[in-house]
Amino acid sequence: MAYEERNVWASLVVSVITLTTYIVLVFQQAGDGPLTDVDWFPLMLWTIGSGIVAVIVISILWGIIAGARDRDGIGTADIRDRDISRMGSRVEQAFVVIAGLGVIVLCAVNAHVFWIANTMFLGFAVAALVGGIARVIAYRRGLV
Repeated sequence: MAYEERNVWASLVVSVITLTTYIVLVFQQAGDGPLTDVDWFPLMLWTIGSGIVAVIVISILWGIIAGARDRDGIGTADIRDRDISRMGSRVEQAFVVIAGLGVIVLCAVNAHVFWIANTMFLGFAVAALVGGIARVIAYRRGLV
């Protein structure tokens, strides 16, 4: 498995765990009350920060393990990796734009800041998931 593909897998796994964790924590904190009463900001920051740290740690550990098995192929990227990365970025960008438009609509109707922030958070999370899935498919089936 290529270095870049390992990083994509690490990001995908952590993205799913991060999004699920955040949603569970928000619902737990809300209890029977309205979601808008949840103190979402620290939860969101800690979840995002933990996700970033987890991806870095998993990528490093997985790289060490892979490097011990195959010293020649570690950390090398070729034109295929760059093309797959660009394609995945374009897919992600489309979903970030959709989330941004949703945020603009929510702002226009004076929605609660909870809904605005969580729409953007969900947009970034969905973008990361869909972009990662697109990259994995491209690694497994090729670009075309």
